[in-house]
Amino acid sequence: MNTRALDETAPESAQDDESQPLPPTRLAFGAATWKEIAHLLLNLPVDLVCFAYVVIILTLGIGLSVTVIGLPLLAGGLLGCRLLGRMERARVRGLLGVRIDEPRRLRSRDGGFFGWLWATIKDPVAWRHALYFFIRLPWGVLTFALAVVLLLVGWPVLPWVARGLGNADRAMARGLLSPSDELERRIAELESDRGTVVDTAAADLRRIERDLHDGAQARLVALAMDLGLAKEKLTEDPEAAARMVGEAHGEVKLALQELRDLARGIHPAVLTDRGLDAALSSVAARCTVPVRVVADLPTRPAAAIEGIAYFTVSELLTNISKHSGASSGSVDVWRSDERLLIQVRDDGRGGASADTGSGLAGLAERLDAVDGLLVVDSPRGGPTTITAELPWRDRENAGAAR
Repeated sequence: MNTRALDETAPESAQDDESQPLPPTRLAFGAATWKEIAHLLLNLPVDLVCFAYVVIILTLGIGLSVTVIGLPLLAGGLLGCRLLGRMERARVRGLLGVRIDEPRRLRSRDGGFFGWLWATIKDPVAWRHALYFFIRLPWGVLTFALAVVLLLVGWPVLPWVARGLGNADRAMARGLLSPSDELERRIAELESDRGTVVDTAAADLRRIERDLHDGAQARLVALAMDLGLAKEKLTEDPEAAARMVGEAHGEVKLALQELRDLARGIHPAVLTDRGLDAALSSVAARCTVPVRVVADLPTRPAAAIEGIAYFTVSELLTNISKHSGASSGSVDVWRSDERLLIQVRDDGRGGASADTGSGLAGLAERLDAVDGLLVVDSPRGGPTTITAELPWRDRENAGAAR
């Protein structure tokens, strides 16, 4: 029997003309068709085992929920449904060619056993998987029977029936085995971003504590000791006391400068009072490379966005000073629709990268935590252009929300 089928049928006049070329053909029983048939034949055994698992585990878990082992048994069964769903996604991917995203990992907000138990029992992904395997048994019986019958007596129509049944399987798997929707994927991203924000805040607090302990605090302790010695010598050796007071005065100036630098690293006063344009001009003036600053912002964004933009530019200009070997740089800031765009350029040696472990990678993570984006274009030999995007939030709206 001929196992090749035509995609289309030529007109009768063309068929009578021997000089008319035949239309292209395709294999009706190609590799994709055989995979679909294999999937249909596997439906019955797979669905039978999974159906039995779901019915037994849910019956026992719910029936024994009044006992001490009921809810843990139900939670364990739901975790098993997640595992079966992963195996089914692999089968659909291998035989039907459908790649379905993996749902987010199950996480509980509250630690401990009871937090895990409650999070598992109310897990919508596991319950959707359980529903998938519960309704699959009749479908598995139907598809297995049709596949077997057509393999025996219906070869001319088997490829088309296999394709139709396979498409139904694809739709069912997409509907119940994929992540719930974009919201679920967004939740996973926000959970990851929240961890990044917490880690960054903790690192900043440790940096501030270290700077205070090793810098201003140590200098003030030494200053207090020097003033104590000067006080003791005030009557015995006024000249030595005056010299020590003069040295202490110099130490006070240094301590004040360190405190100003530390306060600027937390949140500069110029940013609060005058906005991004003045603050970025101030930080650019401290750069060892001449930097041109252009900020085209008709209004000011929310204070949090201003702060992130300021520290992003500060870090990028620090990198230019330390690593670029540039002779000039520029900073451009503007608003585009609902995004705040920052572009920092330099004519240095290039080769900057946001690979894992670099300072730019950490900056990219911090921007991503607030729905931002960092794009690095830095070929060897330069120039380097780094573009940062942040969500625009109006200052008035942010204040009203608070």
